[in-house]
Amino acid sequence: MSREDRRKTILVVDDEPEIRKLVGAMVSRFGYAVLTADSGEHALTLYKHHNGPIELLITDVVAPGMSGPMLADRLAALQPDLKVLYISGYDNTQVVQKYVIERGHALLRKPFTLEGMDKELRSLLHMEELNPAT
Repeated sequence: MSREDRRKTILVVDDEPEIRKLVGAMVSRFGYAVLTADSGEHALTLYKHHNGPIELLITDVVAPGMSGPMLADRLAALQPDLKVLYISGYDNTQVVQKYVIERGHALLRKPFTLEGMDKELRSLLHMEELNPAT
């Protein structure tokens, strides 16, 4: 991983402390800077106080209060190039279909592995390296 990659910041949002801690640890292990939030409102506060861009939002689809898609929409209004990775144990619901699949966002199904997370992060954050200009 290059020095530039380590400066990339990922915002992890999940209302379940164990999931939030696990995903944050995975992301840190890959060398990224991590911000964690337990709710959409907390995530918005962290975003507004963070110095610099956030390259990726990792959030559950369904959450109490502000759902993952609602949070993603609010953050995208502030930073249109923000990438989103949804994590969910429910992959066949109407919410997932409408707000994740139909919008072309990435979805990582729970339970997932370290390798699965690594693959998604590489795909989302290193598209230019995977598809070099010809």
